[in-house]
Amino acid sequence: MTRPTPAELEAARDRLVPDVVASGLSVLFCGINPGLMTAATGHHFARPGNRFWPVLHLSGFTPRQLLPAEQEELLSYGLGITNVVARATARADELSTEEYLEGGRLLAEKVARLRPRWLAVVGVTAYRSAFQEPKARIGPQERTIGGARVWALPNPSGLNAHWTARTMAEEFARLRAAASSSPSSDDDAA
Repeated sequence: MTRPTPAELEAARDRLVPDVVASGLSVLFCGINPGLMTAATGHHFARPGNRFWPVLHLSGFTPRQLLPAEQEELLSYGLGITNVVARATARADELSTEEYLEGGRLLAEKVARLRPRWLAVVGVTAYRSAFQEPKARIGPQERTIGGARVWALPNPSGLNAHWTARTMAEEFARLRAAASSSPSSDDDAA
């Protein structure tokens, strides 16, 4: 695939990227918002240097490393992708507090409708902002959202130097183990 030009990337600003979702997923991964490369290509986590796809494979969620263009294959593994905020930006710091809160509200509605067993927010800061949980840490959360259990994961952006691909994969693998051993959301919905 040809890389988008700087002009094509800028033209992708504010564009919406369709979710990769289905009802009853094991894990619905939730990014912060689409970056410009994702918006330009229509493929989640498409920016070179983003470690989502390698980490998904290293953690055992997929049998091989998928390319962003193969994102629909996630559904065959019981996985999906959405975002807290739908509009594309160059950087997450372009999002307002109001956008995070509204995104959290809409995400809760989406999760209630789709009923995944786990909602995995990829970026603890996004989780904190969208759900007013300022002390949340990486790992399983106490609350449920839309009937789904919640796990905050490290942001796989190449800018997140605190986490290596290996340490991220270990945290993703903890979620994978929990998801494979947890009952369906119908059994534990409150």
